[in-house]
Amino acid sequence: MDLVTFGEGLIRLSLPSHRTVDLAAHVGGAELNVAVATARLGMAARWVSRLPDNAPGRFIEGSARVQGVDARVQWSADGGGRVGLYYLEQGSAPRQSSVVYDRTGSAFSQVAPGTIDWPSQLRGARWFHVSGITPALSESAAAVTAEALKAAKASGLTVSYDVNFRVKLWNAFRARAVQEPLMQYVDVLVVSEEDARNVFEAQGESAEALARALAQRFGVSAVAVTVRDSTEGLGAVVVAEGAAFAGPRHDVEIVERVGTGDAFTAGLIASRLENRGWEEAVRFATGMAALKLTMPGDFFSGDRPDVETLFDRTTADSSSLRSSE
Repeated sequence: MDLVTFGEGLIRLSLPSHRTVDLAAHVGGAELNVAVATARLGMAARWVSRLPDNAPGRFIEGSARVQGVDARVQWSADGGGRVGLYYLEQGSAPRQSSVVYDRTGSAFSQVAPGTIDWPSQLRGARWFHVSGITPALSESAAAVTAEALKAAKASGLTVSYDVNFRVKLWNAFRARAVQEPLMQYVDVLVVSEEDARNVFEAQGESAEALARALAQRFGVSAVAVTVRDSTEGLGAVVVAEGAAFAGPRHDVEIVERVGTGDAFTAGLIASRLENRGWEEAVRFATGMAALKLTMPGDFFSGDRPDVETLFDRTTADSSSLRSSE
């Protein structure tokens, strides 16, 4: 097993093609998105979660398995919660998209400490990933997140954590208070430029400065700070081993932004599992994010040749630029 992730699976209802009728259903969830994208690159990915034992819950589990993910679900029976939902209205710049969560009382939010056999779920794996959305869902989910991180660290896995701050789930003060103690277990921290400032109150004029500040503060091996705006794709800077490595933005026709950051994280994880250096890893990851922008739904639906083609092209462009300087 290459990767294990832990988080809630959701059903998304959205208005396709900016229409006002005919809601379309998709399955998603930050950690599940990462597992799916990693599996589509040909790696072994496991997703650990909790769902109600009903048709919507089975739909989410089946959607994960169809994508090649080893779904390890703790089933909640006899009225033990429901699936989480969210509603998405797509926006085009300068109008932002609008999200409404309907996940209070979900089966996942009721996950209890001590009920997941983490040594078993992590056995044989090389990497563990979770995001800040998971501890935001409930106090018990936060406690289980801490359990998982401790177990992963004790088992010698590389641990990545995407802050993924959602103001509709908790405020910045609570997010900082809960997540700062978790950083002691983290090797690779992924955070947006905005979240670095708002959640961790990091100081710095640039993404690199923010990454260096957080790396020093938390003692993590690598910090990836993602940068985006309403009209361009996602760029990133990784600070690791005392050096900074930049991943370029790509000029793409944006179809949907949901899951872009998760695709970036999956590309970073897959690259490091393949022993790519950080310079290649961040460029591969921003390529994944660029391709996700062209795909509808929460899941990355491309494959390795798609990413490698873009990666090779940007490598050639970069080499040509350096040779002309």
